Parts: sequence; C-alpha cells; structure tokens
Amino acid sequence: MDNVKDKPPVLYKNKNECCGCSACYAICPVEAITMEPDEEGFLYPVIDPLKCISCHQCVGVCVFKK
Repeated sequence: MDNVKDKPPVLYKNKNECCGCSACYAICPVEAITMEPDEEGFLYPVIDPLKCISCHQCVGVCVFKK
C-alpha cells in the first residue's frame, strides 16, 4: 500500500475550500507551489508534483484544514 506522505497533498477539491491566502505557497520549502489565477483572476495554489517532497507543511499551515 502506498504511503500518503509519498504523494503530493490535495490542498482543496473545490475552490470554496481555499481562500487564496498563499500561506501554503509561503511555507513550501522547495517552492513546489505556485499561485495561479483562475478564470475570474483569483489566485489559487497549484502543486508541481515533480518538485513536491510530500512534507505536507502546506496542509499544516492551511486554516481550512484545521
């Protein structure tokens, strides 16, 4: 069975689960998260799975995940 820590975390499934505060972007130690605009121009985090080391610090700092 795969360890969950081996995969990039899911920051949100729906946009209403993210406020776009960029805390996850700021805490990422390997700069695997970018803030990209949606169709309305609001910024949301996107994880680059090739850069992500699955440390899950982004999930730990997320106010929506607490």
